[in-house]
Amino acid sequence: MTTARYRPTWDLALDPLVSCKLCLGEYPVEQMTTIAQCQCIFCTLCLKQYVELLIKEGLETAISCPDAACPKQGHLQENEIECMVAAEIMQRYKKLQFEREVLFDPCRTWCPASTCQAVCQLQDVGLQTPQPVQCKACHMEFCSTCKASWHPGQGCPETMPITFLPGETSAAFKMEEDDAPIKRCPKCRVYIERDEGCAQMMCKNCKHAFCWYCLESLDDDFLLIHYDKGPCRNKLGHSRASVIWHRTQ
Repeated sequence: MTTARYRPTWDLALDPLVSCKLCLGEYPVEQMTTIAQCQCIFCTLCLKQYVELLIKEGLETAISCPDAACPKQGHLQENEIECMVAAEIMQRYKKLQFEREVLFDPCRTWCPASTCQAVCQLQDVGLQTPQPVQCKACHMEFCSTCKASWHPGQGCPETMPITFLPGETSAAFKMEEDDAPIKRCPKCRVYIERDEGCAQMMCKNCKHAFCWYCLESLDDDFLLIHYDKGPCRNKLGHSRASVIWHRTQ
């Protein structure tokens, strides 16, 4: 017969507690999760919420350690993520992975038709100029560069000269870069307009998060430590808590 070893209640109370760098709470080691790649440790609840938020927002398919100062810049492996989130969230994660692969694959592109989700193959990958792409699903023919309907003999809209409205001048485009109302996403190069407010931007096209002022990536900076130092210090535009709360909604 096996007899369980008795442990007094005061002995249990002496078990060491581990601090979570996300919520700053202290918990028994059984309630903590260690990231295999970097050995950083967080409470399981915080890490689960962090992973779910990044997948929900589509910020990055390579989910990094939430500690911005992680010495090994570790990432969570797919099996670690799968053990942490529900099946439908994991399905979304894999879908995001596929979408990101297509986005950065020079041989493939998405059909721009709003009712079509097909992946199209480029005929001449080495061609540096716009080329026509035929979608095999909906048969739309579009430009490989600007994704508009194929326009033989005409330049893409973004490479054509800017036409100013009456009363407008090109002076608005010669302001300091920090104050420019329109910039390109540092990752996918689409145009993004910012009227006012938060300096943390997220590209709707590729889901890349970055600082509006210096264009530095914020994909791995969930706690927005970027705005605690350097030239962008105190330039977030909103309280850190309100930005994180907004992202979780």
